[in-house]
Amino acid sequence: MLRLGVLAVLMIAGPLAARESLGVYDGWAAFKDARPLRCYAIAKAQGTPPAPAYATVSNWPDRKVRGAVHWVLSRDVAETRPARLVVGNQRFDLVAKGRNAWTKDARDDAAIIAALRSAARMSVSARSTKGGAFTDRYILSGAATAIDAATVGCAQSR
Repeated sequence: MLRLGVLAVLMIAGPLAARESLGVYDGWAAFKDARPLRCYAIAKAQGTPPAPAYATVSNWPDRKVRGAVHWVLSRDVAETRPARLVVGNQRFDLVAKGRNAWTKDARDDAAIIAALRSAARMSVSARSTKGGAFTDRYILSGAATAIDAATVGCAQSR
């Protein structure tokens, strides 16, 4: 069932013809795009949110970006407050615009990736533009392996 969810994310994320699978690891998968060179780990939010929601950890070697964390949320976020990420018992404020959320800097990316490696669950909560709070939830089983596969996938391309 989780693998079907990961495959559904692929259909949203872009054309499969340009994408190389680096593996599926429980609820996470890793992929490589050739042009521009990008390798990433990706997971779909749990449940049936009103719109597809997913989390990615990406490497863009040509841009010298490694471990960039990004979320596509299930709803548009009100810009009055930051989105809040909880990984295990750690909390992080995220920058959010529309349905996208990301960290404020590379230091937070690294801290979040370290937290992903040791936690079982992750959630992103925010206030919707239509009012009310919402939460997108993720299982982290397979996250560390998918992140590592994405890192190695781009390193082998250099």
